Amino acid sequence: MTSASPGVLLIGASTPIGRAITARFVADGRAVVGASLVPADDPSLTADLVADCSTRDGAQELVATALDTVGTIGVVVVASARQPVQVVHRTNDDQWYGAYQSAPDVLFHVASAVLPHLHPGSAIVAVSSVNAQRPAPWLAAYASSKAAMEALVRSIAIDYGASGIRCNAVAPGVVPVRRPVNPTPEYPLPYTITAEDVAEAVHFLGSERAAAITGVVLPVDRGLRIASPSTAARSGLAERAATRWGPDPQD
Repeated sequence: MTSASPGVLLIGASTPIGRAITARFVADGRAVVGASLVPADDPSLTADLVADCSTRDGAQELVATALDTVGTIGVVVVASARQPVQVVHRTNDDQWYGAYQSAPDVLFHVASAVLPHLHPGSAIVAVSSVNAQRPAPWLAAYASSKAAMEALVRSIAIDYGASGIRCNAVAPGVVPVRRPVNPTPEYPLPYTITAEDVAEAVHFLGSERAAAITGVVLPVDRGLRIASPSTAARSGLAERAATRWGPDPQD
């Protein structure tokens, strides 16, 4: 099967963010080949594949199947991750290496397999995390694996830019999956990040609208990266922000 527009290869299609990314590209008329460690069970996918892309053989087999399915690939999205929750001295080898296998290893092996088949104008987009730069407690393995992924994004951007191939990342803040998360004072924007917010950023970086952008990490974090660490300790900040058009709170 071939599609009129180059297809999208999405690693991590079974996650809520993966499903939102699929929906966004499908709405744009793109065929999406999804791959995960378990079936995504998403009828929007052109192909729903089970693959372990943390190995060279697994990634090469997946890319070959994706090319057979859609003919050409124009966008590659790596949205896979594991998030072990543990402090450093209690993090075991399975947790540590599992975090790396699911993020930078997947990006490395998938990129290695697909880059020879990409044409000028193609894009690779990795889903990182704000934890790569501002790690939350007990997330050493996850945070460092995402930081390694961001470094690899920059290296791919440098090495393949002359071929017209771009590589970027998005770094979401907390995206609630099972229950709402109340906005906290350290976030300048007072609303919850959704999977659709992340998907929109991924779609933008994968599109021609971002033709001049490569090697960047785009935060999707309600402004967390620009906030001072002391913001949360400043009492009444949310109330001040809500009344910023009224009298000066200090008057």
